[in-house]
Amino acid sequence: MTNRRLSNDTVQALPAAVTVPAYDRGHISPGIVHLGVGAFHRAHQAAYVDDCLTAGETDWGIIGVSLRSPDTRDALAPQDGLYTLAIRSSGEEELRVIGSIGSMLVAPEDPGAVLAALIDPRTRMVTLTITEKAYLRAAGGGLDSVHPDIVHDLANPLIPKTAHGFLAEALDRRRIAGTPPFTVLCCDNLPANGATLHRLLTEFAKLRDAKLGATGDASLFSHIADQVAFPSSMVDRIVPATTDADRTRIAGELGIQDAWPVMTEPFRQWVIEDNFPTGRPAWEKFGVTMVRDVAPYEDMKLRLLNGAHSGIAYLGLLSGHATVDRAFADPAIRQFVDALWEEAIPTLPRDAGLDTSAYTAELAERFSNTALAHRTAQIANDGSQKLPQRIIASAVECLRAGALPKHLTLVIAAWIAACEARGKTLPESHFTDPLDAPITAIGDRRLSAAETTTAVFDLAGYADGETGRERLMDLTAGHLEQLRRGGPAAAFAGLASE
Repeated sequence: MTNRRLSNDTVQALPAAVTVPAYDRGHISPGIVHLGVGAFHRAHQAAYVDDCLTAGETDWGIIGVSLRSPDTRDALAPQDGLYTLAIRSSGEEELRVIGSIGSMLVAPEDPGAVLAALIDPRTRMVTLTITEKAYLRAAGGGLDSVHPDIVHDLANPLIPKTAHGFLAEALDRRRIAGTPPFTVLCCDNLPANGATLHRLLTEFAKLRDAKLGATGDASLFSHIADQVAFPSSMVDRIVPATTDADRTRIAGELGIQDAWPVMTEPFRQWVIEDNFPTGRPAWEKFGVTMVRDVAPYEDMKLRLLNGAHSGIAYLGLLSGHATVDRAFADPAIRQFVDALWEEAIPTLPRDAGLDTSAYTAELAERFSNTALAHRTAQIANDGSQKLPQRIIASAVECLRAGALPKHLTLVIAAWIAACEARGKTLPESHFTDPLDAPITAIGDRRLSAAETTTAVFDLAGYADGETGRERLMDLTAGHLEQLRRGGPAAAFAGLASE
């Protein structure tokens, strides 16, 4: 195989079957700064922006920013930001080279360069896919003001580490310079993600104002609270981790090397609240749904797709299934997912026009896609941050309606059991969680299922203040006891006997 890399110089020599950018990348100007350039962004938002650039909207190029690791920059910089998007179904694969990321920055290396990009008047939008844990929320949902990175950013506003620190400093500089604020578009799986980020950032700004002695017209808090748009959005596309085998196969198809191609499925969805004071790309021309209120779509996705994904991941890991398609092909897990949906669907708004039957049928087809090899261990990461919006919220609604969330609470128990299985029946670091250290400490105490469940709920802040919290813990503890005694088979048998 040739050592030549994908780049501006080699892209036009690719096989005719490969779709390549149909626009002059040299005439694209940046309009979006994206924080968190992971695989999902490159399979989703960057692809939609690529569609808009192809249609002639040349002022919406992307500057990508990695808040932590230089890995993506190091892989893509020699390729002029180009990469291959491999769209895979069970029977075929389509290869498309994406050109919408014009440059990449690594925040820890040069925070000043990131701030310069954010305050550039051409930047009219900042988008984020930094994962749930990077929003640094405390157990009650507010800003974790004692987190070391938040403490650092409050003390060192010119060299921030967090998304909050970068956004606050950039918005303050733009305010002082008389530059209109950019729109902040959150694309992570947070409940009411735009409103949530707005609340967290205003909390940060209030702390920052107090630290700097800013009041009145100099208050960043009031500027962000009143002048900055934070539309909520819902994103959906399955993006498994890229493997070395994927790289080898893609290189064979291209005839040149691509250090970091992205694997994905044909399905994609993006629903956005249409609130962009400084303009936006015409995304609706390419399938994006622009709405007044994204909440019903968000709830359906979080509770039906993401909730099922978490169940499949933890029960799949405990059952020895490495990928989603293999786990979903397990009759017991498939039956469980159907029952999980039956519990979750009544918690969705009934007056929003949601077609849950069509949606779950589509999900079943997506979960069965054998070409993706979406690893259960990948989905299992960060469970403590994901379960509140995917599972806990549905379970609480079930109890309020007088229903029993038996299947929903089994997902919580399966997460706890999967954490306990690491270093035993699962590899030590098979998946990770921000609460790994205290979770491990709980496991080391060899508590009963009931005691473990209470300790974990207290640690993660699950259902705090809810009248049904004790019932949720009782159900979860019962499932955990069965999982400890006989694995998923015992837990499924327990469900059938109730």
